[in-house]
Formats: sequence, C-alpha cells, structure tokens
Amino acid sequence: MKLDDKTKELIAVGASITAHCQPCLEYHSKKALEFGSDAEEIAEAIEMGNRVRFISKQAESASGCKPDKTRTSAAVRKENPMFPFFCGPGGWWFLP
Repeated sequence: MKLDDKTKELIAVGASITAHCQPCLEYHSKKALEFGSDAEEIAEAIEMGNRVRFISKQAESASGCKPDKTRTSAAVRKENPMFPFFCGPGGWWFLP
C-alpha cells in the first residue's frame, strides 16, 4: 500500500512542526491544500506535530539517550526486529 500525495503532505505538515521549520510548514500546508486537504485536516496535522515534539522532548530526557557508535544497524534489527530504532547521533533513529 502506498500513501497518497494528500496524506504525505499532511505528514510533512506535522513533521514541519516537529522540526520547528516555518518555511517547511508554509510549503507543505499549501501542497496539502492543493491535494485536497482542508483547514481542519491541516490543523490536526499541526496538533499531532506539536504532540510529537512535546513528547519527544520528555522521552529523550527520560530515556537518557546517549549515542552508541559501536552498535551496527544490523545488530539493532536482530536484537529487536519489532522496534527498529536506536539512539544515534542527535537522538533516536529509525532503521528502515
């Protein structure tokens, strides 16, 4: 299953909030409107971005994420294939 363009742009709106990137937010909000989103959907994506940003700050401080440069992505995947994330430079990383 592939995401449609509207959904991708709504995700990008939320990511723009999380990244605290005003130019990104403006661009992706306009694109989301072009692909059929309405103001309510964009507001919801913005709210989700705010929630993620808030919770990630709390989680990072609580988890004590300290990058481990000795672990490889393959080792992390093998340890827990259902949670393909690891603490890397700059915070948590997803392993596709």
